[in-house]
Amino acid sequence: MTAVARPSSAHLLSGIIRGISAVSRVTGRGGSVIGGRIALHLDHGALRRLASDRTVLFVSGTNGKTTTTAFLAAALRTAGPIVHNMTGANLKTGLVSAFAQDLDAPMAVLEIDEAALAPVLEEIGAAVVVLLNLSRDQLDRYGEVRMTAAKWRRALEGCDGVHVVAYADDPLVAWAAGAAPAVTWVSAGQPWRMDSASCPECGGRISWEGEVWSCRCGFARPDPDVVAEPGFITLAGGEALPVRLQLPGRCNAANAAMALAAARVVGVPPEASVAAMEAIVDVAGRYRQVSVGSACTRLLLAKNPAGWNEVLDFLLPPPASVVVAVNARGPDGYDPSWLWDVDFERLGNRPVVASGERALDVAVRLRYAGVPHEICPDPVAAVHRLPDGQVELVANYTAFQSVLAAVGRD
Repeated sequence: MTAVARPSSAHLLSGIIRGISAVSRVTGRGGSVIGGRIALHLDHGALRRLASDRTVLFVSGTNGKTTTTAFLAAALRTAGPIVHNMTGANLKTGLVSAFAQDLDAPMAVLEIDEAALAPVLEEIGAAVVVLLNLSRDQLDRYGEVRMTAAKWRRALEGCDGVHVVAYADDPLVAWAAGAAPAVTWVSAGQPWRMDSASCPECGGRISWEGEVWSCRCGFARPDPDVVAEPGFITLAGGEALPVRLQLPGRCNAANAAMALAAARVVGVPPEASVAAMEAIVDVAGRYRQVSVGSACTRLLLAKNPAGWNEVLDFLLPPPASVVVAVNARGPDGYDPSWLWDVDFERLGNRPVVASGERALDVAVRLRYAGVPHEICPDPVAAVHRLPDGQVELVANYTAFQSVLAAVGRD
């Protein structure tokens, strides 16, 4: 990959963004968004100017964006320099800040918010768009998931030259991606089906036979080109690549398969992608092991019912303890009623603490699940209350960020 020549205006924008971001980091404010916000105020075309002449890959979906983007970034770095919004700043301001970090990198690998994908595609297009999944998340901000699917579909209808890598097992994603000119379909199973009971094409009932879904109108699961199975990713033609990820769970096997398929579209050999992804031990603090007092604590992020149920699948078994930490701030969604769709009944027979700013909401849900528990709003203090040994600390977005700030940053 060759470096990209940039006009002086792009260099000026980049200098402004990097300077502002550096000052923001020094003052403890992060720095991944503020530079982009000011740049867009000064130049409404900053995103288009900084993205021009690059190969852009976007990753979007309800769950798994940050991890899939990290997998994909690792794979693409085997071929040359990239830009990557590794902190997860996935709105337009964060994309501008990411592009500004390296004007010479010919390729950009960026996670993008589900609601931001359509307008950004309209503005700058993309070479590859990875569509992971759609499920209920922050209904006060996104609205009903079919609205997001419809926006994706309209955007892809008008996006010439884009290659979509889409999750074939999610009917909403398959419907949205079907409008794209070229699609690679990936399969890894679909445990969460509560948001895809009816057909997005005709409104009829989706029927499932194992992992294969269909509707009487003819809309059905596409045949997958890439399949994630325990310990393997199988490509079209039957080639099976052994994969030994350090990140746990079916969900991360699916994320890796999506990343491998996207990297393959731009010419990265699957074997190189697998080796790069196997080296990843945590992503922005997710899955990190930290010591809290005498407890070995694993930090896990879950933001909505689909994500929480995936995490519950790979928790360490008893006697490992669990802290369930939930906030309900803007980035989390203000309505915590989603707690009732999570299968907390699986947390029985182990020490459990309800935590976070909505610890009492969590406690009510645990009580109805028949799970004995304590209550401690501070997640770090909650770990100290538990027996020595392994603790699984599962938190939603802002609760996770507060824990990471307290104990988990390098």
